[in-house]
Amino acid sequence: MRVYLAGPDVFLPDPVARGAVLKQICASFGLRGVFPLDDLDGGDPPELAALDLAFRIARRNELHIVACDALIANLTPFRGPSADVGTVYELGFMRALNRPVFGWSNVTTKFAARTRAFVGSDGATDEAGMLVEDFGIADNLMIEGGIAASGGGFFAGNVAPASVWQDLAAFECAVEAAARLLVQSPRHALKSCFHDHLYPIE
Repeated sequence: MRVYLAGPDVFLPDPVARGAVLKQICASFGLRGVFPLDDLDGGDPPELAALDLAFRIARRNELHIVACDALIANLTPFRGPSADVGTVYELGFMRALNRPVFGWSNVTTKFAARTRAFVGSDGATDEAGMLVEDFGIADNLMIEGGIAASGGGFFAGNVAPASVWQDLAAFECAVEAAARLLVQSPRHALKSCFHDHLYPIE
């Protein structure tokens, strides 16, 4: 079973090496990980050649998603209080295909607290008088709602700031959850991953 590996990992200094590690973890659970920088099976269709690079990348990623059975998204807050916007688009795209989506994050601070810190407010509204979303969950309600409705799961852990973009324990838990759903026979059992919908790594 193929799983699309969405996330801002493509912006890391060596994204190809990162993708290789993520795909190796997927393989250890019997899944084929598909990283956004991978070539399409069979190469790009001819119509992509006429597109500007940015739009060609976007279309290629959509084709990757369509060819996958599930999606695992790195939802660690990226350049703001919420997940990377492109990653969230991809998660919604897969959800619209009615396939399972999973999320993982290396931050356990709730979305409302992160938003208040980002906008410099400790109240119910920001400086423009707009409400701060506060449902006591990890990110925007559409992200978590989509994951839950798809049959997927969201896993997060307390990670030291210096390791936020390196630690892959929460990712492994998301992969195991996907394997349980898709192939139901993972090689390993990370039972601590299934205590709660959102769990802290000790």
